[in-house]
Amino acid sequence: MDSAGKEREAVQLMAEAEKRVKGSHSFLRGLFGGNTRVEEACEMYTRAANMFKIAKNWSAAGNAFCQAAKLHMQLQSKHDSATSFVDAGNAYKKADPQEAINCLNAAIDIYTDMGRFTIAAKHHITIAEIYEAELVDIEKAIAHYEQAADYYKGEESNRQVFGISGKANKCLLKVAAYAAQLEQYQKAIEIYEQVGTNTMDNPLLKYSAKEYFFKAALCHFIVDELNAKLALEKYEEMFPAFTDSRECKLLKKLLEAHEEQNSEAYTEAVKEFDSISRLDQWLTTMLLRIKKTIQGEGDGDLK
Repeated sequence: MDSAGKEREAVQLMAEAEKRVKGSHSFLRGLFGGNTRVEEACEMYTRAANMFKIAKNWSAAGNAFCQAAKLHMQLQSKHDSATSFVDAGNAYKKADPQEAINCLNAAIDIYTDMGRFTIAAKHHITIAEIYEAELVDIEKAIAHYEQAADYYKGEESNRQVFGISGKANKCLLKVAAYAAQLEQYQKAIEIYEQVGTNTMDNPLLKYSAKEYFFKAALCHFIVDELNAKLALEKYEEMFPAFTDSRECKLLKKLLEAHEEQNSEAYTEAVKEFDSISRLDQWLTTMLLRIKKTIQGEGDGDLK
């Protein structure tokens, strides 16, 4: 059957499901088998949703999954209701990002009510990603990443550090990166230091710690050169392996160039680092912000 045929069949199923729901409300039906008709309607809405998906009618699929979710809730089937809301959210993602968020939030409410915080955290991440990519609302993306991190941390007491904790750290690092972009440097510093401290004693993760201390120092540097120097000393003391890293050596060169107000030396140090470890967009932005604080640099670049 072609997609148009699937869509026609889905529309008929929706109409049939609606009839079942209305029929279940009558007094006699309520006494004799009202729930059975609601269960049948649930199944029809789900089948219709899957047919709409095949026909790539994402809004209709989302709506059909939503109807199923509401009926599952009526039947006191919380898990099925949450699953249908997630299916609705995933369908809406392709057509209506805000509606996708509404459905995923409905699923999160059910999962948190059931004490399923790890699953709720996963859906908070999906919402954060929709705010990042589709709706470009970074403040809201940050809020959902923070909530996900909180839920993961709440569940981590009986898990290994590189399991749940790793997921919490991943969310927090997203928050830190965005906070720094939004010039909320103190928030970014606290997170980078926290994650750096969490990872530096873990044999599997300690290699990443130097990156987090490097980023924290850059955030300090943008705010105040002296703070950056003090932070660098603290990180070297806490994590001796940091001293031999290319990141630490770069920071020392940049601090020296900044102290001398020497923008050429600053640029040279950055170029030398970039020739071996390519700078990503975030690092480039932060390094440029620092360079602009060198007298007479104006809107210079890193070339």
